[in-house]
Amino acid sequence: MNKKGHVLNAVLLSLGLGYILEPSGSLETFRTILVVGIPVTLGALFPDVDTEFGKHRKTLHNLPILAGFYAFPIFFGNLEYVWIGILTHYVLDIAGSKRGIALFYPLWKKEFGLPIGVAVSSKRSDIMMVIVTVAELAVVALFVFEIPQQGVEMSRQMLGV
Repeated sequence: MNKKGHVLNAVLLSLGLGYILEPSGSLETFRTILVVGIPVTLGALFPDVDTEFGKHRKTLHNLPILAGFYAFPIFFGNLEYVWIGILTHYVLDIAGSKRGIALFYPLWKKEFGLPIGVAVSSKRSDIMMVIVTVAELAVVALFVFEIPQQGVEMSRQMLGV
């Protein structure tokens, strides 16, 4: 995926996340979009810093980097949503492009990707980005709305209510 695709994905994902997390459409929704959107967008751009040093799609495109950004707010209390941007960057590079990324670098240099990806320079890269973004938002909505409801139903059944 190209830089434009990563930025558009982050912006669309941020808009969707804002409405999923705060669906009222009020000022609070727009506040949520900003609170989530800025770090998500920064995170979506971060992995491509490795084009300036190291090996692109290896040095900053791996699970140890993602784990570090996921754990960072636990220890330091900031950068809460940057990991979401990094994760979506990885998803786009795995599902949206032909090449894939080295998820287990530096332990293993093999690049992983899905056969559905398109070339970075392809005219279809924008539509692929939209498809991946919609799929990401569907997964988030499932986790936010559906899975908690299933847990409530299972609890009710177990309690005989």
